[in-house]
Amino acid sequence: MSILGYIIIFTIIGSILSLVGGVILLAREKIALKVSHFLISFAAGALLGAAFFDLLPESLEEAEALGVKVNIFFWVLLGILLFFILERFIHWFHHNQHQGEEVKPVVPMVVLGDSVHNFIDGAAIAAAFTVDINVGIITALAVAAHEVPQEIGNFAILLHQGLKKGRVLFLKLLSASTALLGAFLTYFLSESIEGIFPILLSTTAGFFIYIAVADIIPDIHHKNRKGFAFAESSLLILGIIVVWVGVKLLEG
Repeated sequence: MSILGYIIIFTIIGSILSLVGGVILLAREKIALKVSHFLISFAAGALLGAAFFDLLPESLEEAEALGVKVNIFFWVLLGILLFFILERFIHWFHHNQHQGEEVKPVVPMVVLGDSVHNFIDGAAIAAAFTVDINVGIITALAVAAHEVPQEIGNFAILLHQGLKKGRVLFLKLLSASTALLGAFLTYFLSESIEGIFPILLSTTAGFFIYIAVADIIPDIHHKNRKGFAFAESSLLILGIIVVWVGVKLLEG
């Protein structure tokens, strides 16, 4: 199979099929909400595992192979800062809209934020596959792991805003399609940006680290569900282990 074929298939798996969580919410709301916090814990571990066991080692190897000198840690930090700024902008815009009389902008901001997020996910998956198929597979699976519970939350927000189920599904499919757009753009520009692949991988690692430690883990602490602390902690560690094992198996 061609690299483009892998990119298309795994972008669909990593981003678009993650909508399954939201579809389950539409059909079985109580069940989806009960399991979502377990999925979130596993996702945090999978993101951290993908960043430290897959993306960062590969970015170092790629820099060495290309003979380019790249400060990997700088680009990881930049990735964290970029995602922080993106989230702050979305939150700031959302807050300012709520100061007025109109509350409905919650819907376009959720869709816009999700579309940008999916675009970045698609670009990250494509960049990873362009470097190495195994790296691409791990990256796509890590994306899927954190997208499923996130989509459950996004579906719940849109339903809470009074949108009908069919409208919610249409908007989510629309935002999910931006993952393919990001993947195609990255792939077709790959020859002209080959020298910056170590930077792209490092920045993606920064995105993953930020999502795990700034979004997901604080949410787990904040909710503080009694009786589930051990299970959630175990699932986070399991997510890390699963990615580590996956990397080793793909390498071997």
